[in-house]
Amino acid sequence: MYSSFFIDKPILDAMLVLYAVLAVASFAVSQRSSPDSQLRKQVNAWWFIFPVVSLSLLLYPVGPLLMALLIGALAVRELSLHYVGPLWRFLLPCLLLLALQASLSLFDDYATAMLLPLLLLFQSLHFFLGRQTNQLLLLLFLLLCYSLSFMLDLLKLPYATDVKLAWFFYLFVVTALNDIAQFVSGKCFGKQTIAPRISPNKTWQGLLGGVLVCTLVSLTLGSYLQLTGIPQLLLLGILLSLGGFAGDLIFSAAKRYLKIKDFSQLIPGHGGILDRVDSLVLTAPLLYLGLLLK
Repeated sequence: MYSSFFIDKPILDAMLVLYAVLAVASFAVSQRSSPDSQLRKQVNAWWFIFPVVSLSLLLYPVGPLLMALLIGALAVRELSLHYVGPLWRFLLPCLLLLALQASLSLFDDYATAMLLPLLLLFQSLHFFLGRQTNQLLLLLFLLLCYSLSFMLDLLKLPYATDVKLAWFFYLFVVTALNDIAQFVSGKCFGKQTIAPRISPNKTWQGLLGGVLVCTLVSLTLGSYLQLTGIPQLLLLGILLSLGGFAGDLIFSAAKRYLKIKDFSQLIPGHGGILDRVDSLVLTAPLLYLGLLLK
């Protein structure tokens, strides 16, 4: 049986392995790079990120919702830094969206659930017609809220509790390691850029490295947690890797439009919370839809 402070042993073992790998990576990077190197900051920043995900699992069923609200609140703070005009005009709709996010996780109401995609469609049209910075900021927040709703919907699937938590854990591990693999592969082997006008650091070599690592992690972790068959895990690995890359590219395009490098400096070496969850914007919906069609 589950309590609020208990997770299944296979998930706990996989979590401990993840922390062990992170510790080895941190030590190796500290021996081979300067304290100010970008790679060292990137690796060490995960010591701030992974514990939040771990705590959300340990505090199930309320933990995932609290994490989603925390991500949303931090995103509001970051986006508000770039808002022009009376700040309440941005904060009020964002707070209402966070309240809607909480209600969607607590009540399974179809009519309410349709509000987010309809608002997202309306805001997309509003921005593309007006091309105003403030409208883009609200569009990004709506996109984030809609994506987080898919993350929480993973825990509503008709599976046993341990299986739902395993998929939730799988989503974050695969998404995070895909980001790391693309960054390292791009730094080490990157030559041909994919979208130089949007993000000159994204290369075909980085994308390929991410796909390979993401597929391997999906196969290894999914098999260990007994989530599904090998063909499905391979397909999900490729799909989530490409989705994570596309999500990152969307937010890179938004930053280019806003003429900023990072949304904030919340996480040393990683920028802001939006710089870290940009991949999740597409990986969460893709995983959820993939499981629905499985």
